[in-house]
Amino acid sequence: MATPNHTSPSHSLFILLGIPGLEDQHTWISLPFFLSYLVAVLGNSLLVFIIMTERSLHEPMYFFLCMLGVADLILSTTTVPKALAIFWLHAGEISLDGCVTQIFFIHATFIAESGILLGMAFDRYVAICDPLRYTTVLSQAVIIRVGLAVVLRSFSVILPDVFLVKRLPFCHSNVLPHTYCEHMAVAKFACADIQVNVWYGLSVLLSTVVVDALLILVSYIFILNAVFRLPSRGARQKALGTCGSHLGVISMFYLPGIFTIIAQRFGHQVPPYIHILLANVCMLAPPMLNPIIYGVKTRQIRECVVMVSRGTGVGEMEILLVGYKLSVWGFYVQYGDYSLKHGIIYLKFADLILRNVLIKIFS
Repeated sequence: MATPNHTSPSHSLFILLGIPGLEDQHTWISLPFFLSYLVAVLGNSLLVFIIMTERSLHEPMYFFLCMLGVADLILSTTTVPKALAIFWLHAGEISLDGCVTQIFFIHATFIAESGILLGMAFDRYVAICDPLRYTTVLSQAVIIRVGLAVVLRSFSVILPDVFLVKRLPFCHSNVLPHTYCEHMAVAKFACADIQVNVWYGLSVLLSTVVVDALLILVSYIFILNAVFRLPSRGARQKALGTCGSHLGVISMFYLPGIFTIIAQRFGHQVPPYIHILLANVCMLAPPMLNPIIYGVKTRQIRECVVMVSRGTGVGEMEILLVGYKLSVWGFYVQYGDYSLKHGIIYLKFADLILRNVLIKIFS
């Protein structure tokens, strides 16, 4: 029996197609991508800025929320700008090193967000089940150690992915039917055995995200048990209200991923573009909705946003906006006049979104 010939040169450049089967709709599909990214960047930047500058928000829950905002910024910025370049400019080329870098940051940030959500669940558990020791258990030093542990865990478990992908020879097609590089999606195009990649990826998923989800479930079992033992209905409603935002964020983080896994495992008749769209929902929905959920549900944050947007902090908010506009403008300028014209249109639309939607949400 003949053995496969792997002597062909390995690809060092890949081409991302975007959403196969919907190429003629890429311009329209780019609109929700751009709006989601706009809301994610503005919302999370504003959230991080407010938490860092407002001393009344220097509490464990808000520090965890600040970490989540930073992670959302990294996650959305790692994926969406490249997707927009594909939709608008047909710039799907990406080097192997660039692809591996994208894989690293996507997966590391995803695992970091899972760890942050676990930390937030522990915060709610201590606040409701052991409120007298809340400030002792969750001191600033403890929060810093938890944050460092989350970062070190995500980086250490994903770093081997870089070497597992880099070692593979890619002598088959270099065309990836996706908007971003994902570990197994890239590994499947290798002309070598990828069992190590498969099993390592599965073990990372089980030992991090799945374990975190189980621990979050256990913490909420204890929380609900403590809440329903409270004597008054008002106290129960207040306790549950403090968990509402966290439960909403957990849903936004885990549900799209669950639907994606179900579609991949059992939806063999589902068109490929549905799988790609679901995978992009996992990248778009949490960063976009997390600041909105916490802004609407948390009175302290809502009041600070109103103060920044309408009161003495207007200058700071304008600085955030100008910085974001300049970053988007630079993205367009590097691709020429055609993109610049489109950039002017989208930046004007960004102003409309900013002044007539985001501030009203928090008002």
